Amino acid sequence: MRLEIVSPEATLFAGEVTSVSVPGVNGEFQMLNNHAAIVSLLTKGNVKFTGTNISIKEPFNSKFVKVSNDTYHLPINMGTVELSDNKIIILAN
Repeated sequence: MRLEIVSPEATLFAGEVTSVSVPGVNGEFQMLNNHAAIVSLLTKGNVKFTGTNISIKEPFNSKFVKVSNDTYHLPINMGTVELSDNKIIILAN
């Protein structure tokens, strides 16, 4: 599935992933391939995503925490997430 993480300054990440976990207002939840469509508010926490061949562009490397070879975390203060047709868009601040 495709993940795009957008901040007020730029698109921080765009690429293929296998799973995404986000800090929803009612608790953390995970989205996998072919997940049902969803829109949710996000609270302070970590956006966690996993995939093979993940590449973070150089100016934004410092914003992400590499947990393992294929897992990254991005701390956020708040945001929204929309998932439709295997495309996840996260607007994060």
